Amino acid sequence: MKKPRFLNLGDSALTLEFGDSIDRQLVSSVAAFDSLLAQEKEAGRLAGIIETVPTFRSLTVIFDPLALSRTTLQDRLLQLLDKVENGSRILNRHWRIPVCYGGDYGPDLESVAVSLELNPEKVIDLHVSQTYLVYMIGFLPGFPFMGDVVPALDMPRRKEPRVRVPAGSVAITGQQTAIYPWESPGGWQLLGRCPLTLFDAARLEPALLAPGDRVLFQAVSVDRYQELFELGQGGALEFSQFLFEEAGE
Repeated sequence: MKKPRFLNLGDSALTLEFGDSIDRQLVSSVAAFDSLLAQEKEAGRLAGIIETVPTFRSLTVIFDPLALSRTTLQDRLLQLLDKVENGSRILNRHWRIPVCYGGDYGPDLESVAVSLELNPEKVIDLHVSQTYLVYMIGFLPGFPFMGDVVPALDMPRRKEPRVRVPAGSVAITGQQTAIYPWESPGGWQLLGRCPLTLFDAARLEPALLAPGDRVLFQAVSVDRYQELFELGQGGALEFSQFLFEEAGE
């Protein structure tokens, strides 16, 4: 792992910048270090650290300056970086996420197909053909930026963003795909909808997906979508059924 650049962020945060591009190796480095910090914090060995915020290429560490000096924190982080380099591993979760494509759930599927000179079924086939990496969570709580979409599905954002994108909408733009966890404005191309709740503050881990996770989409019928959605709304949906393997990195 390349030694990061340390950047001050106010008086209570420090950003570790691991690189200046978006690629899978950087995401893996950020995710591995973030996982290690979480383990150290849980074990009580990182008193003073409040929260960590991973991105495509950096990790921000928010701390209490009354409990931990910046110099002490930076020294401790450097020590832990050596630990990551010396073989620390993380478990990346692999998800199979159901999506109902097209119709009212995916209003842009037809226009995307026309623009790409494909039929809607081929667009769906291409979208489910990839295992996507969750690069980061951002924009909205629980919003996963995932890549990489196959080049054949490379689409620009809509010229006129929607004022309201329904929660659960599965969308693409450029080389990225995502799931909107909340109803919000948005300009990505909507292919379908996921019945799973991506963010719930009442859960132990509010965001369903995390940086470093892998996601494979699975096309489901309207009836199956409704069944899963109703189970989720009633609090009876077991999310572990959508985890199909874990692999160390």
